[in-house]
Amino acid sequence: MADLLGGHVSSKRTFHFDERLIESLQDLAQREQRSTEELAASLLTQAIQQRQAVDARQQDWWSLSPREQEVAALVCLNYTNRQIASLLSISPETVKSHVRNVLYKFNLHNKQELKQALEEWDFSAWASSPHP
Repeated sequence: MADLLGGHVSSKRTFHFDERLIESLQDLAQREQRSTEELAASLLTQAIQQRQAVDARQQDWWSLSPREQEVAALVCLNYTNRQIASLLSISPETVKSHVRNVLYKFNLHNKQELKQALEEWDFSAWASSPHP
């Protein structure tokens, strides 16, 4: 497993894994009828892309105002705009405005996309006591 980067760089890179990880990788490669090196490079690429997506979502989150974060969290908890407005003592129109801003900052089109983008996040603390 010397060149896990698939020849994209001029020098070879070596990585050291524990024996169980190597065995799992070899077993999976065999089942997929791929070389161990090809599979390892593919998995590493996927992991990096996934991490970059998570990092981008976190940056998007920190670009939100505290009120936008609050509204986004409640949207992800399946609260309706009216329920959010009631909880936060703001008008439904103000909620709509915050939702629009959140979607814009996340480059999304609707609340369902927002829920999917943040589906791995735990917003349970926001349900009982929204943050000021």
